[in-house]
Amino acid sequence: MSFLTLTDVSKFYGPNCVVDKVNLSVEKGEFVTLLGPSGCGKTTTLQMIAGFADVTEGSITLDGKDITHTKPNTRGLGIVFQSYALFPHMTVEENVSFGLEMRKVAKPTRARQVADALALVHLEDYSKRYPRELSGGQRQRVALARALIIEPPVLLLDEPLSNLDAKLREEMQFELRQIQRTVGTTTILVTHDQSEAMSISDRVVVMQSGKITQIDQPYALYENPQSRFISAFVGKANLLQGELVRQGAELSISVNGVSFLCGETPLQAGSQAFLSLRPEKIQLTQLNHGLINGRIAARFFLGSQWLYRVETKAGTLQVVSINSDTAPLQENQETGLTWSSSSLRILP
Repeated sequence: MSFLTLTDVSKFYGPNCVVDKVNLSVEKGEFVTLLGPSGCGKTTTLQMIAGFADVTEGSITLDGKDITHTKPNTRGLGIVFQSYALFPHMTVEENVSFGLEMRKVAKPTRARQVADALALVHLEDYSKRYPRELSGGQRQRVALARALIIEPPVLLLDEPLSNLDAKLREEMQFELRQIQRTVGTTTILVTHDQSEAMSISDRVVVMQSGKITQIDQPYALYENPQSRFISAFVGKANLLQGELVRQGAELSISVNGVSFLCGETPLQAGSQAFLSLRPEKIQLTQLNHGLINGRIAARFFLGSQWLYRVETKAGTLQVVSINSDTAPLQENQETGLTWSSSSLRILP
């Protein structure tokens, strides 16, 4: 039996269904991310696990116990909010110690556990400071230490890094994952940032319109999206509409009169489908030496990469190319494009 299980969990606000029959099993020690756009139901799902939102239908079990209708303060879960929710009048060590005080832990034991928690998040030298004297990343670490010190069975993270600048956010992603691995706490993260979800999760749960649309390990999710929505939402993807056609023993997709060999697909010849192709899977090559020719309509310098927008007979394709010693292509320059047929994904 899984450590945390959601069975047919639904949430209605009046006639509006915001979470629709969600089924999810999380193993002990696993890091699972709920990923999706605003309004998809991911935060509401997290709130139902925490007990802050009532479950309309279905059940939630934790370590074999039904917690569907138990009060939030009896669940013993650790929670880190987007706003950190630190007490401004308390020092760092007082904030971290608060949960232990509520549990009436003896003072000497509290002091030792607080010291250990602050060492875990590299804030040993900041114990006497107040939240206003800390940076955003430091405040986030305090909130994390406060949540972990009570040794919760599950740690719930509600967009915890969204208030940080880009560089600090990336640093905190990896630090968060390292801390989770060190402690071993079962963790559920809510985010709309696909790169964040992909970089630190054991599994990613993609939600759309209150439903789970795919659950997979990050690499499998990226390489084998099950729908147009997931293909476009998780990373960049070129999506071109066409028709599947049989060419001898091979199956191809015809897009605006241009045919490309497909990888495996359960769809039959004659079906309308979408070609999904990741920009980094496309290689720039000599004119007339690829699968199709195109013209550079625009280019964008991304530091380690160039992003090209290439107009072709099949449609406009985005191409990502590593910034190497080779001179970049110029706008309006013609080029050949090629890729492996195994890189194509055919979506209904």
